[in-house]
Amino acid sequence: MSIRALAVLAVLGVATTGASAPDTETPMSSSDAAGRVVDAIEEPAVRELVRESLARNPTVATAAAVARASLQQAPQAQALPDPVVGVTGYLSSPETRVGPQRLIATLSQRLPWSGKRGLREQAALRQAHALVADVGARRLDLVTEVRRLGYEIAYLDAFRRVVETDRDTLIHYERLARARYASGVGIEQSVIKIQAEITKDDSRLLDIAARRATLVAALNALRDRPQGTPVFEIELPRATKVAPPLAVLRARALDARPELDAAAADVARADTLIELARKEYKPDFTVGVTYGLVTGRDVGVGFMPPPDNGKDVFGISLSLNLPIKHGRLDAGLEAAAERRIAAVARKRDVTTVIDRALGELVERLRLSGKQVRLFERVLLIQAEQSLRSAESGYAAGSLNSLDLLDAERVLLEVRTGTERARADHAVALARLEGAIGGPLGPETEGAKP
Repeated sequence: MSIRALAVLAVLGVATTGASAPDTETPMSSSDAAGRVVDAIEEPAVRELVRESLARNPTVATAAAVARASLQQAPQAQALPDPVVGVTGYLSSPETRVGPQRLIATLSQRLPWSGKRGLREQAALRQAHALVADVGARRLDLVTEVRRLGYEIAYLDAFRRVVETDRDTLIHYERLARARYASGVGIEQSVIKIQAEITKDDSRLLDIAARRATLVAALNALRDRPQGTPVFEIELPRATKVAPPLAVLRARALDARPELDAAAADVARADTLIELARKEYKPDFTVGVTYGLVTGRDVGVGFMPPPDNGKDVFGISLSLNLPIKHGRLDAGLEAAAERRIAAVARKRDVTTVIDRALGELVERLRLSGKQVRLFERVLLIQAEQSLRSAESGYAAGSLNSLDLLDAERVLLEVRTGTERARADHAVALARLEGAIGGPLGPETEGAKP
């Protein structure tokens, strides 16, 4: 990859990562992995939370500022050293044939060996490229984490609604049980049992509120909002998705994940540093010009001044350093080689992490999708039918309040399990899209496993 291409990539990448000032909206770009994922989020509330977090998150803003600063290293690396100007004034002027010399002025410029400046520029640009890619990785991680928190909050909101509905139903059952007991048909144990279940629902609602407050605090920290800023109710996604084959996902991840881009830039930078370390065995040159100020001799009346009396002196100079400290140079070359080994190992490690994540998440998405369908198409229908049957039996007098309560408990568990399965599927989807660096795509909507 050329230096110009690296520079363009770096500039484009950093342009999408700059954090806006508080309460200032920044248009979302689809040119990076995080942007592609955000654009495909179906839940408006979650999408807005993610966009706000990307615009305000201080960790991402810090990394983006560091990346922008690194882009300024390239012009510094390729620039020539500053020229050196020197002036020597004589307190006791040396006498020359053409007169006393008063001062000497010099101007010199160091010129690195051919290719050194270009290699330093390449190394700086590739380091900037790696830092820009690191910003993209942080953005992608942030998108995944905000989605996870949002879906967990959505689950708690759905769980709270289920418990509130259950509590209202139990209150109704408790009134019926008390009426039966008062008429001598029912037993007091039924009333007490239902009241205990109502108390359990009250405890569940308190636990839900505490868990939601913890998640909201974490989300407010990510989006740089004051603690206490509310997060309004979020709906869990209803549609399920099935991942395409693992080989397809792996190819997409290897093409889109910013971490691999950063690792590749580190490997290229290490190669450049090795080549630069080899060139350090070559000398640098210093060229200069010298000017000497000479004043003419005062020879007195009647005497002829010498030829060129008072003529100033001009000269040029050329020098070079002697790279003879081979121990230092050898150590520099060895260090550059070790950096390349580390960069290659990092790239291999990133690939391993991606493979492991895909192997886990593809299966998790498949299983959670099957669980959602099992709850929605079988268990929920059966639990609702069982409750209706129990209510009919209770009204007919063939079942007591405890039988009715048991059917309601089963329905509560199934409704809670349904919402938990939906949340697990949504979180698995968020993590999988983060792992591949992009959305699964509409072609997987409604697919059958």
